[in-house]
Amino acid sequence: MKRLLIGLIRSHEHTSDKAKDPKLKSHYYRLSKDRAWDEVSSILKKMKGYKVLHEVQTVGEIVMEKKTMSGRTMDITIQIVGTSPGNTAVDIYSASRGSLGDLGANYRIIQEIYSVLDRKLSSYKV
Repeated sequence: MKRLLIGLIRSHEHTSDKAKDPKLKSHYYRLSKDRAWDEVSSILKKMKGYKVLHEVQTVGEIVMEKKTMSGRTMDITIQIVGTSPGNTAVDIYSASRGSLGDLGANYRIIQEIYSVLDRKLSSYKV
């Protein structure tokens, strides 16, 4: 319910280490940055309803979009950052095109992407 109320005015959401909501904290995996890139990129390309638009491996960024049932387009940026030689963090930024709020859709998209990544990379989850 809280997300729905926040979503009346806000049309973006992002994850970080400092997020107050525990579901919006960065996710960490015991993988090198290059291996994490290969795994995450492969997983994202197979997700139904999402389209990978652009990938820049040197900066660890994948840009995607998702069209909602209501016809709205969500722009999603996945950032893969090596935190130490064997650990990598994955952060997500999701924003709706248009000026109205998203009714919590960006929050749900982040949860869906993290859920898929955590399930597929469960053996590497920190």
